[in-house]
Amino acid sequence: MSMSFCCGASMIGTKGTLKHIRTQIHNVPLLFCPVCHRVEVHHLVENEYEILAEYAHGDGAPEVDFQEYVESRDQAELFENCVNNENEDPLEVVRSQIDMALDLLMVAKQIGDAEWEQQLKERLNILSKRRHKLKNKKTMRGR
Repeated sequence: MSMSFCCGASMIGTKGTLKHIRTQIHNVPLLFCPVCHRVEVHHLVENEYEILAEYAHGDGAPEVDFQEYVESRDQAELFENCVNNENEDPLEVVRSQIDMALDLLMVAKQIGDAEWEQQLKERLNILSKRRHKLKNKKTMRGR
C-alpha cells in the first residue's frame, strides 16, 4: 500500500480539476501536500485518469467530468491512508501536521539523521507560520 506522504508531510485527500493539454478534467481524486503544495492524482485512480485524459484529448473535448466516466470508488477507500481531508477545519489540519512532524523529528533525532531533522525543522517553521495566519484569520472573523 502506498502511503500518502510528500516531503514528510501527510497529504490531504481532495477532488479537483486538472488540465491535460487542452482538456480540463473535473472531480479527479487528488492528494495535496499542505507544505510544498504538490498535487498528484490519487494512486488508486492513476491509470483511469491517464486513459480518460488521453481519450478526452483525442476527442478534442474541452472538459470532462472524471466521475461520469470512471466507476466511482468509495471516498473512504480512496482517502483511508490520508491523515486529513479537505472537509476538516484548516487549523485542525495544520495542528495534526505539526503533531506528526514533531513525532517524526523525535524519530530523526533518535536515529541520528541530521538531514531529515533539518527538513522537519523547516517544515515545522512553515506549518507554524501557517497556523499563526489561520489563528489570526479566526480572531479577525470572531470580532
